[in-house]
Amino acid sequence: MPLDGIFLNRMKTELSKQILNGRVDKIHQPAKETIVIAMRAQGGNHKLLISASASNPRVHFTSLPQDNPKSPPMFCMLMRKHLTGAKLVDIRQIGLDRILHLDFETVNDMGDRVTMTLAVEIMGRHSNIILIGPDRRIVDAIKRINDEMSRVRPILPGMTYTLVPAQDRLSLMKATPSQIIERIQAGPHVELSKALLKALEGVSPLVCREIAHHAVRGEEHFVSKLTEEHIVRLKFFLSQLIDQLTEYKTHPTMLVDAAGKPKDFSFLDIEQYGHTLVCRAYETYSEMLDHFYSERDRIDRMHQRSADLLKLLVTLEERTSRKLVAQREELKTSSQRGWLKICGDLLNSNLYRMEKGMKSVSLENFYEEDSPVVEIKLDPRLTPSQNAQRYYAKYRKEDTAEKKLRALIEQGEAELQYFESVFDELTRASLDLDLPEIRKDLAAGGYIKKSTKRGMKAEKLPPLRYLSDDDFTILCGRNNIQNDRLTLKDSRKKDIWFDTQKIPGSHVVVVTEGREVPNRTLEQACIIAAYHSKARESGKVPVDYTEIRNVWKHPSGKPGLVLYEPYQTAIVEPDDELVKRLAQNR
Repeated sequence: MPLDGIFLNRMKTELSKQILNGRVDKIHQPAKETIVIAMRAQGGNHKLLISASASNPRVHFTSLPQDNPKSPPMFCMLMRKHLTGAKLVDIRQIGLDRILHLDFETVNDMGDRVTMTLAVEIMGRHSNIILIGPDRRIVDAIKRINDEMSRVRPILPGMTYTLVPAQDRLSLMKATPSQIIERIQAGPHVELSKALLKALEGVSPLVCREIAHHAVRGEEHFVSKLTEEHIVRLKFFLSQLIDQLTEYKTHPTMLVDAAGKPKDFSFLDIEQYGHTLVCRAYETYSEMLDHFYSERDRIDRMHQRSADLLKLLVTLEERTSRKLVAQREELKTSSQRGWLKICGDLLNSNLYRMEKGMKSVSLENFYEEDSPVVEIKLDPRLTPSQNAQRYYAKYRKEDTAEKKLRALIEQGEAELQYFESVFDELTRASLDLDLPEIRKDLAAGGYIKKSTKRGMKAEKLPPLRYLSDDDFTILCGRNNIQNDRLTLKDSRKKDIWFDTQKIPGSHVVVVTEGREVPNRTLEQACIIAAYHSKARESGKVPVDYTEIRNVWKHPSGKPGLVLYEPYQTAIVEPDDELVKRLAQNR
């Protein structure tokens, strides 16, 4: 993982400068394996985010809004009990391992001054946050590990805390280039990057590949096949890297693709990808990690908390799709009902040529040119007149069925469109308060049971608010119910409405207040609509826009579904940086 021991060492320095000797103000647990500690220090107030998530473990300051559940988990309440008001007296890193120990000075139940330690272990799926008492015994951990899960190192309340077994590796902060080269040459016959990973402490595979890239000029080599020139270049780059580390000349760098999407990060510039990925520098390590992990965290957290809704939507979509296939097949059959009416007409015109008991009759079809002879089946139990009426009855039945099928198919297609929009809402939901609104939306449609819990009235979220560079307020709905309210109730006729064309997304409204809207604001509103849609990751997105007076409710009545005419269409690219800037302008 990119957050290696050296990166953590840089982060430790950054944390120490800001919050050492600061005091814990508040603690909350926004996600299952994440805690946020609000601290007051001389440098100001800071929010320290610590995550033990298997996919995104880390520790850094955050400036992003975090959920604060009304019912805090047990570990959060325990942390509040022991650390609220405590003073952070030291931050220690164990060698170059991905382990930080935060020592807090506090007062226990007896009034004695004691030191509690918060161990932050950032080790992939083995990551953990462990609260340790002054006697080195574990008070509790955000992930309890019993004997069945790990016989080597169980982590349970009451047990003595032990460090992760140390590995025999060289530290870039202490070893010389010659010692490192000697170690890798004495190792197994593997590629240079793998040999470096095995020999060095606290270095990620990304950094090892970068070292190898500079030594062998981009061509991976086995250690045993390194030439003298390779060794010289390897020693030179290791010397440069060691100097950067010891003199603290490293800097936070994020690798982004052509679309600006974060792909990786490090404490030095990465050149191994050439022009495929671009390095983007940041002022602080925390700012970079905040940006890198914000979207991943939001998706992971919402997937955990909306798993039941996602499963329900998949089931509903599959069921509706199967029903639509059957209805369309039935519609094809009913569309041939015209032949039934022709049979009735032919029989009615030739009653004198038939008699009861006949099983079929051959008649000239005068509806076609040259009047070809056709054979019509009869029910021998019925009279000729009754047989004709029987075909008319079948025709009327099929005609009624076609009308009903067309209505059902239209309803089913609207339902699929609605399910897709709800699914898009779930994937873009950013706060816990978004989920009750989505559940309420589904309950109103009868897809889930209405909540019978009594208590405080659920807080209603306002629409997302932006301010264009021309000082026009731009509002954006968070979900289908809010889209309806924003478009059909709260906006005025002259306001400008935006939505992605045939793509699920949020409704966006520019509040005109009687002013003429310039093209720059129209474009920025289109970009906001494209960003808050299923096409967020796409290159070019079509966005329709028109005045509110040209928008009306869809006949299906489904929340968030509307019709509009006339309209114009703009093709834009979603721009994350622009959307964030306009949000800050408000």
